Amino acid sequence: MPTLAYVGPNPLLASSSNMAGLLWRKRLTNSRFTLVTVCVVITGGLGYVDYLTGYEQTFLLFYLVPIGLGTWFGNFWIGFTFSVMSIVAWVVSDVAAGVPTVGLWNIGMALGSYTVFTSLLSKLRTLLNELDQRVRDRTAALKREMAERERLDQEIAEVADRERRRLGQNLHDSLGQHLTGTALAAQVLRDKLANRSAAEVADADKVVNYIEEGIDLTRNLARGFFSPELEADGLNIALQGLAENISERFRVPCTFTGDDAVHVGDATTATQLYHIAQEAVINAVKHASANRIDIGLAQNGQKLTLAVSDDGRGFPEKLPEPPGLGLRLMAHGASLIGGKLAIARNRDGGTLVTCELNKPACSLKPELL
Repeated sequence: MPTLAYVGPNPLLASSSNMAGLLWRKRLTNSRFTLVTVCVVITGGLGYVDYLTGYEQTFLLFYLVPIGLGTWFGNFWIGFTFSVMSIVAWVVSDVAAGVPTVGLWNIGMALGSYTVFTSLLSKLRTLLNELDQRVRDRTAALKREMAERERLDQEIAEVADRERRRLGQNLHDSLGQHLTGTALAAQVLRDKLANRSAAEVADADKVVNYIEEGIDLTRNLARGFFSPELEADGLNIALQGLAENISERFRVPCTFTGDDAVHVGDATTATQLYHIAQEAVINAVKHASANRIDIGLAQNGQKLTLAVSDDGRGFPEKLPEPPGLGLRLMAHGASLIGGKLAIARNRDGGTLVTCELNKPACSLKPELL
């Protein structure tokens, strides 16, 4: 038994029809000769059909087709010209068909009606053209505004990153070195007190310990502000250092899993991904009371994915309004590099923060290809 199948409209034919319509519209708009020729042919054809049907059947309504085409794709005067031509064609066809008399009143009413129709259609076309021009101008202004905003956001991010790096370097090179020298001086003083068996040796030990703790805090702050590995496109190294730093500072196991083949050639992208991971990890430690944190960096084709998961109390189902500064900073950093930030609950509890981006800059290292 033969099988019947429904055959829908062919999209290729529909596309060809649309293209042909657009082509004809463009020709009628740009070429007055084509427009006038088409309107003359239609007017002549309607006059001939009007003659064939006899004077008992009026064709005045159908003559609006060439009048409307001339007005819409041309201007008022072209439409008015074809209004007159339509009246002439109507009168000639009726006379040729044997009409007893042609009333001047009927001719005047028809011409007046055509003129009003032409005037209204011309004004409507003018209003639509002005509206279309306003839309195009507004669209162009919005595009310029968006481009300017993107440029300003990028410039602000670069300035903030430059100042962050400068502050981190100052903490590491200036304050860190100063505290190191102070710790050495305190240690020398402590040794002198110990040689004299002074009772203040225990107090001196406390001073030395406090200064060493200050050195550690300064190094951690400097590392948070400035990660020198990112300068050499070492996002994996920077994230590994972040995991080790969190484990050491907060006594929370933090691991990093990354593919050495992942190569982020853009320093801005690497920096923003690092700060997103840093903010997510700090949130997991301070706000989620996590006992374990995992940082992952993977690449699948052109898609680069950064993931930070923890086993803490979990992310609230309803975000606070407005969201916290940390969430806004992560979302802003993701938008600067064309990424998509997502925060959700883990299947087994805790929070999962992911940032996905698809950029040509994210590629495999040449030596690993």
